[in-house]
Amino acid sequence: MNANLDPVLGSWYRHLDKGYEFQVVAYDETDGVVEIQYLNGDVEALEIDLWYEMELEQTEPPEDWAGAGIDFDSEDIGISDEDWNEGLGEWHEERP
Repeated sequence: MNANLDPVLGSWYRHLDKGYEFQVVAYDETDGVVEIQYLNGDVEALEIDLWYEMELEQTEPPEDWAGAGIDFDSEDIGISDEDWNEGLGEWHEERP
């Protein structure tokens, strides 16, 4: 059980049982859905219950990661365009 590791937007994780790495690209607490992106660019949506069942560790981004070019709209993640343009584009939600 992974009860202590919450999904954090923009953070990288390694699935300990399977060995693959991925980044959290979206987290909708209301719907209980975490979207992750693998190194090959594929995106998958996971129910939050499945997230907490996975054996994960947080990790650094891979050195060869260039991203798959996902274009986020600042409104999609709750930031005004003004704040985004003032350098708050590295926003993420911290959980207690």
